[in-house]
Amino acid sequence: MTTLTSLSYMNLSYNTLSGRIPTGNQFQTFDASNYIGNIALCGYPLTNNCTGNSSSGPTHVDHRDGSDDISIYLGLAVGYILGLWVVFCVLLFKQKWRIAYFIFVKGLQDKIYVAMVLRWANLKRKVGET
Repeated sequence: MTTLTSLSYMNLSYNTLSGRIPTGNQFQTFDASNYIGNIALCGYPLTNNCTGNSSSGPTHVDHRDGSDDISIYLGLAVGYILGLWVVFCVLLFKQKWRIAYFIFVKGLQDKIYVAMVLRWANLKRKVGET
């Protein structure tokens, strides 16, 4: 990230970062307000001086155990399946809605077919003119 040249704004506040803030192109232009809440960070523009050989860049400490990812995927799968079954059941039991749905799909199919035929004829006419 230190080699980026067109980075104009980056806020790293409250991310539990630690280590030395890298020095490089755009990192020199940020002020201390971009690093608020990261008490283990040190180096310019912060007042914390780095002692010893700490890491050359900020590192993120991740306290998650991966259970959040599983719950997101599980929620997506359950929502998808439930939504699909609701649509199928409505189309199965509501005859008026089912008929309206198939009329809509047939009309859409007809419009697409006519548009394709017209474009094909137009393309053939343009190729024939040249």
